[in-house]
Amino acid sequence: MELTQLKYFLEVARTEHVTQSAKNLYVVQPALTQAIHKLESELGVPLFKTVGRNIKLTEAGRFFYEKLLPLYENMMLLPSQLKEMIQKQNNNIKLNVLAASTLITSAVIDYKKEHSDIDVDLIQNEETNVFDICVRTYANYRPELDHTNSDETFVHSEKIFLAVPNIARYKKMNSISLFDLRDEKFIRLYGSKQYRKICNELCERVGFNANVTFESDNALAVKEAVAAGIGVGFWPELSWGKMDHKKVRLLEVTDTEFKRDIVVSLRRNQQGDSKTEAFYNYLTHYILRRKKKKRSVNP
Repeated sequence: MELTQLKYFLEVARTEHVTQSAKNLYVVQPALTQAIHKLESELGVPLFKTVGRNIKLTEAGRFFYEKLLPLYENMMLLPSQLKEMIQKQNNNIKLNVLAASTLITSAVIDYKKEHSDIDVDLIQNEETNVFDICVRTYANYRPELDHTNSDETFVHSEKIFLAVPNIARYKKMNSISLFDLRDEKFIRLYGSKQYRKICNELCERVGFNANVTFESDNALAVKEAVAAGIGVGFWPELSWGKMDHKKVRLLEVTDTEFKRDIVVSLRRNQQGDSKTEAFYNYLTHYILRRKKKKRSVNP
């Protein structure tokens, strides 16, 4: 059976009038009649019968019509459905956030205010290799050790400060050695595996063992705990948001270069990656703008 034969049959079955059907289909009547006869021959059953000067569907023809019509209509919808699927796929961005989640989430929210059609799937999975954009962090990023098969990579370095309560002991200090804090209680962000590993590596580099007494899964809770004098903690310069300097001071660590690299990787997975690239460019510029704004506030 050919699609054209099925189309012709459905029209004749609808009108039960060959001449009118030929006009509706913009074909000559002999061609239409021949197509119907050929279809009947292939099926091995008559689909129409002559009643006076008109034609009517046979019982087999009625059965065939009722079964074929929804199938044909669904088939005709396939091209538009396929276009919709591709459009939706092109509007979907898989963003794997393994670091700087507060900063990246803010960027996504701001971006969607102007691009409501974009659907950003936020995931957090260190094991997956299925993503369009991935955000990771390293103490010192080395491209030769990057096995994510990324097409483009943006690297931003940010200092890691020591957040201490703004009390008399620290009021006039801008920097500090970790070894001045041997007896201090440390507060750590729980669950941030990559960031925590970096802080551990930096401490190990200088032979310092932090006395971690409290962990929280919320950066704000860490900030408030430091402000309350419960302990001190490592605080990234940009990615965890603003610090209330009336309650907390950020001190530079003098023992070694305390910093981390935030790495944003782009992978081109689809033919139409323009919207993914547009978001990637926005995200990297968003980080740079936040950095510039931070420096202008704290020159």
